[in-house]
Amino acid sequence: MPFGQIVIGPPGSGKTTYCAGMAQFLETFGRSVAVINLDPANDALPYRCDVDISDLITVDDVMTHLNLGPNGGLIYCMEYLEKNLDWLRQKLAPLKDKYLIFDFPGQVELYTHHNSVRNVVQQLQTVDDYRLVAVHLVDSHYCSDPGKFVAILLTSLATMLQVELPHMNLLSKADLIEKHGKLHFGVDFYTEVLDLSYLLEHLQGDPIFAKYKRLNEALVGVVEDYSLVSFTALSVHNKESMLRVKNLADKANGYIFGKEEERTMESLMSCAMGAEFEYSKIQDIREKYTEVDAQIEMNDEDS
Repeated sequence: MPFGQIVIGPPGSGKTTYCAGMAQFLETFGRSVAVINLDPANDALPYRCDVDISDLITVDDVMTHLNLGPNGGLIYCMEYLEKNLDWLRQKLAPLKDKYLIFDFPGQVELYTHHNSVRNVVQQLQTVDDYRLVAVHLVDSHYCSDPGKFVAILLTSLATMLQVELPHMNLLSKADLIEKHGKLHFGVDFYTEVLDLSYLLEHLQGDPIFAKYKRLNEALVGVVEDYSLVSFTALSVHNKESMLRVKNLADKANGYIFGKEEERTMESLMSCAMGAEFEYSKIQDIREKYTEVDAQIEMNDEDS
């Protein structure tokens, strides 16, 4: 019974970097991993690619011969893959004893309302008995803008409902989050998606969003009513963060690791004890900003 992850999300969210990092991370545990590139526009792969969709079709060829743009070309490629699923099955057959990581294209509509990606993964699940988890990446810099954060909440919710797989939402590049500006709330507010009424207050302070008050309230209400969306902070270069994501993925798709992998994981966790991880620094970002603001206010009062 093959197990694996399908890695999806908007362009630039770090999907390919995640695939390379997670493959390398899992191999340190002794897990045999195969990475499958299903992004027909990805021509610079940083990982060892066991199956490459470019052997079947590429966006450049589609754009050249069918006069389609990049978005239309990607949709055509996914539809072509769906119709040629036997090609993918044949390529995957020798890899069934490995843990599979599927690197999908970065086009939002493929996961929110287009059916080809969903049909491909559903066929692998129902017909071929694959055990898959959807790993949905969004860039953490969206947290610094309330409007953009509401947008990724809705995108994440739509993707969860459309793809119909066990699902994980990750805030990628979390180690860089403080470089994108001041956060209005602590990081836990964004990962756990706490009371969004506070977010509405900030939206009302924006002249662009203020005139859409009722729409903002309705959108936030949809997210809160479902109570399905939450995020896990991800830093590909941080082993504690990667370990957390790995454990969540294994729990979601039911993967059970062997004793050798368990011993390796215990050793890694013991080495991690007492270390100052970037994730801990991420949690302190709001406090840092608060301290800086308080100091600025004190200086202003003194002057």
